[in-house]
Amino acid sequence: MSETLLENTPDILRAEKLSTAGNAWGERIAANTANASLTFKTNGTAVGSVATEVTAGKHSFLVDEPVGLAGDDAAASPVEYALGALISCQVVVYRLYAHQLGLKIDSLDIDAEADLDVRGLFGIDEAVRPGFGGVRLKVKLSGPETRERYEELQAAVDAHCPVFDIIANPTPVTVELITAD
Repeated sequence: MSETLLENTPDILRAEKLSTAGNAWGERIAANTANASLTFKTNGTAVGSVATEVTAGKHSFLVDEPVGLAGDDAAASPVEYALGALISCQVVVYRLYAHQLGLKIDSLDIDAEADLDVRGLFGIDEAVRPGFGGVRLKVKLSGPETRERYEELQAAVDAHCPVFDIIANPTPVTVELITAD
């Protein structure tokens, strides 16, 4: 096997990307801790029955509801995107901390389930919250490490995953209503 092929395997390329990003952020933050603060922005415009065209930087995607919730079922629902955001953030942080802890992951697959009681959404029972009543993740990973090492990895991921934190803990939200007078 040629050295070029060895140098370009997905694991090696991922390790290089993670190291490069980690080192760059470490240098930026060491120079000025204010560099650690990021602001993310998105925009949403109502389209269709209840759908939203979301723009996030140079990316756009559609969010909709199933027919039973007044949508056209043209795309995943907001709560499905929330679960997708949680899963994808977990994947990123699993990769990051596996790299930092020197652990090998051969495969990683995550399932998410969440319960939502529509009585809260439709205002039928104000005692029922409109959001998730519970979220369950199943993280399936394989590799040569011991279960204890993978449990150490899981603890690091759950402690540092931004979307996990957003879902698991109250986050202050402010709303400014702007009307056309």
